[in-house]
Amino acid sequence: MNKAKYAVEFFNKGFNCSQSVFCAFCEDFGVDTKLGLKMACSFGAGMGYMGEVCGAVSGAFMVLGLKYGQNNEHDQYSKTLNYLLVKDFASRFREINGSINCKELIQYDLSDEGQLNAARQTDVFTTKCPKYVKDAVEILEEIITEHRV
Repeated sequence: MNKAKYAVEFFNKGFNCSQSVFCAFCEDFGVDTKLGLKMACSFGAGMGYMGEVCGAVSGAFMVLGLKYGQNNEHDQYSKTLNYLLVKDFASRFREINGSINCKELIQYDLSDEGQLNAARQTDVFTTKCPKYVKDAVEILEEIITEHRV
């Protein structure tokens, strides 16, 4: 199964956007899926219903960190490359969707209980969010293909 389809299916099972994107890549990095779900859980809904950076974007940033991130204090190359790829991802996501901010993407402020309930009633999470999950995974695959190391 392709990663985008896997991520959308995960999302449709009830996992959040960040979990779905991140866990589509867990196996590639030897990360246990249950651990990956826990690691990415806090970033869904714009970071815990705060409506900030889209969880699909946050999950993608976590994947970029696993693939390209710095793990040695002397390795500035990896740190710099990772930051450049994060910016590249954000630019591509913005180009497709207009923003990387959850509030702007779904047009609801999830930090407000009334708007959160309204978002749930209008099914925004089932109509808009799966596209953001799919887009995030597809952009990640493009970036990883372009920057094989």
